[in-house]
Parts: sequence; C-alpha cells; structure tokens
Amino acid sequence: MTAAAQPDVAPIPKSAWRTLGVTSLVGFMVSLEITIIALALPEIREAFPGTSEGTLSWIITAYNIGVASLLLVSGWAADRFGRKRVFLAGLVIFGLGSLGSGLANSATTLIIARGVQSVGGALQFPAGLALLLPAFPFERRGMAIGVWGAMGGLAAALGPPIGGVLVGLFGWRAVFLINVPTVLGAIVFGRLWLAESTADDVPEQVDVLSVPMASLGVGAIILGVVQSEEWGVFAAPTISAFAVGLALIAAFVVRSRSHPTPLFDLDLFTLRSYTLGCLGTVFFVTAFFAFFVPFPSFIQETWEWSAIKTGLAIVPGPFLAAVLSPITGRWADRVGPGPILALGGVAGVISMALTLWLTGNEPRLFLGIVLPGLFLGVAAGCSFAMSVGAAMRDVPPQRFGMAGAGRTTVFQLAIAVAIALSVAVVGRTATGGASLGGMQRGWTASLILFALQAIVFGVFFPRGNRATEARSI
Repeated sequence: MTAAAQPDVAPIPKSAWRTLGVTSLVGFMVSLEITIIALALPEIREAFPGTSEGTLSWIITAYNIGVASLLLVSGWAADRFGRKRVFLAGLVIFGLGSLGSGLANSATTLIIARGVQSVGGALQFPAGLALLLPAFPFERRGMAIGVWGAMGGLAAALGPPIGGVLVGLFGWRAVFLINVPTVLGAIVFGRLWLAESTADDVPEQVDVLSVPMASLGVGAIILGVVQSEEWGVFAAPTISAFAVGLALIAAFVVRSRSHPTPLFDLDLFTLRSYTLGCLGTVFFVTAFFAFFVPFPSFIQETWEWSAIKTGLAIVPGPFLAAVLSPITGRWADRVGPGPILALGGVAGVISMALTLWLTGNEPRLFLGIVLPGLFLGVAAGCSFAMSVGAAMRDVPPQRFGMAGAGRTTVFQLAIAVAIALSVAVVGRTATGGASLGGMQRGWTASLILFALQAIVFGVFFPRGNRATEARSI
C-alpha cells in the first residue's frame, strides 16, 4: 500500500501512553478491591470470631457503597479543582485505607478502613477517565478505553484468583497491604507524567443540598439490599430503607432540575447512547458479579478445593478477557461499541447455559469451570471497557468528569446489588444439593440479564462510533 493510500490516523503522543499507563494501573488496583476479598472471607471470619454474617458482608459492601455515594461529587471536584490534583489526592487516601485495612484488629475497624478506601476509590474513577480521554485523539479513544477498561475489568475478574493465592501464601491481610507499594509508585509517576486539566464551565460552588441527598439515597437503597436477608425482605426496616432511599433520590432529581448549579446535569440522559450505555451496564455488571462473587465459595465449600487451587482454576477466563479487551477497543474504533457489547451478552448467555448444564456437586475442572469460564471471559472482554465507551460515546469534553462519575455510580450500584444478592444466596444455603440449587437460581438470573444486555446493545443502541449526538449541554 502506498503512502497516499494509508488511512489518515492521528499520531498518539508519548504523553498519552504515559497517562494511559498510570490511570490503567490505578484502575486495576482500585477495581481489584471489589472482588479480591471473595476468598479471604473465611479467614477474616476466623480472625474475628463471633462476628455475624451481616456484619461480615459489610466488609465487601462498605467499599461499594462509599464509592457509589461519592462519585458524583468526585466528578465535580475533578472538573472544578483539577483532575490530576483530585487523582493524586485519591491515591493518598486509598493508600491510607489499604494500610488501615491490612492492620485492622476488629471487624468494625476493618469496615471503617474499607470506608476510607472507598473515598480514595471514588476520587480515582472520574478523575482518571477525565485525564485519559482528552489525552488521545478522538478516533483513537476506543483503543485507549479498551486498554483502560481491560485493566479495570481484568482486576475485577482476577480478584478471586489473586485473593486466593495471597490468602493461601500470606493470609488475609495481604489482600489489602499489597496496595501500599502500588500506591507509592503511582503517586511518583502520576506527579511526573500526568497533565493537569479542568473543565471551563464548572461552577465554583456545587448545590450543597444535592450532595447529601444523592449520597444518602444511594446508601439507603444498598443498605436495604444488604440487610434484607437479616431483617426480612418485607420487614419494616427494609421497606423503610428503600422508601427513604427512593425519596432522597427523587428529591435529588427534582432539585437538580431546578437548581442553577446542579451536582449532576440530568440533560446527559437526553443522549441516547449515554442512557442505553448506563442501562446496559446495569444488566452486564449485575449478571457478571452475581455469578463471579459466590462461585469461588461454592467451589471451596462444595468441591472442598483450597483457596489457591480455586483461584488458579478460574484464571483462564479472566486471562482471555484481558487479551480480548484491547482488541475489542480497536474494533470499536471502526464499528462502534454496540455490536461488541451485544456479542458480550450472547457469550454471557452461553456461559451461564453451560454452567447450568455442566456444573454440579462433583468436581469437573474443564467442563465445570474452564469451558464456561472461557465464554464468560469473552463476555467480560467485550463488555467491561466497551460499556464505558458506549456511555461516553457522545458526551462533550466539558462533561467528561461529570458523565464519567454518573456512569461509574451506576456501575458501582450494580456491583453492590449483585454482591448483596449473591452473599444472601451463599449465606442461606448449606452444602451439597441445597447449595447447588441456590447457585442455579443465581445462574439463571445472570443468564436472563446477559440476554437483556444483548438486546439493548444489539437492537436499540445507536450504530457507528462517531459522536453524532454531542452538543453543549
């Protein structure tokens, strides 16, 4: 092919690659905290005897609640005070929370430290994405999001395997302390390589009443989900938590519509790609984590495998996801994220169907874990990064921080709901057939959700990859 026939592709500067490296590393670390403790819970339970199952579940969900509750204000802070500044501040807070978690001497202390971690994690997501997107030419952002999303998705998928190895070799505290040296390295290179940026039209002061409305509303709903097993689904405390949460979120929406400087611009949902991207994200994330979080415990308790053996057996699927995600990012630069996400939904349906058919009480490494896991890896490789690209496709640059925070709030809420439901299933089932029956109900629900993902992105999502809807909003 002659030089004149070469496609006109904008060059990518070295600074963009450095930004991608730092934000991807941090994205991997922060996302790892979502699932890495899945195989550490038995040791944590032994370390703090007498702690109830409801309390133990908060060791997982406190992180997701904190991140989801603070993302909107974090997105505003990143746009207002500087994305690099907020990103680095989040790293410091996340490192302190990780150190506190690793040194905790009680379940209560551990939950508090996880809450501190969540503050740092909430500062990372919108600031990292807002730093990454403008660093790359528009026509190469699909590839950049593919790599960035691959690291976050890979971390979430690799959490149980990595956690199993760390717990087996060093004990449960290692799943938190491993973050400390990573944070130190990211701070050094982040100060050297990241370029500061802000949004031009961000108000100096945000609507102070909307912040607690949104945060408390999110927290109350997740509280109801997490505690429903202990309180009862139709008990007064559970219903009250949902009612309070919905009322606060409704008040947040009304105030955001009428306030001159809202925390979140609801006009973002006039972008069809943003609305459908967030909806499809809910279907994918809930399906994936409702399966992936309890599955290692099922293997350990039913098949009586060790944490290390369980973790290593799960590796092929996440490895395939890591290989596919950058490839799908380059594909998205040509065809857009919709077809890729539809393919991910189909792969998820196949994975759950194989799991229902082939996985039972008797150990079956290839048929019970590897084969279904490879299809789940395809689903993850096609969906984690591309769900970000789908939601952000038409968002104007001045709304990158806010839109990224809103989209990641949806992501974290879906994870929290999925984990709460999965913990409830594992907690109320015993061993053998009863445990398998509970897991099969969860696998069926995941199959349905993956099918909804395929429909949303295969039928309704806008075609192409150009920002045709973007406008000043």
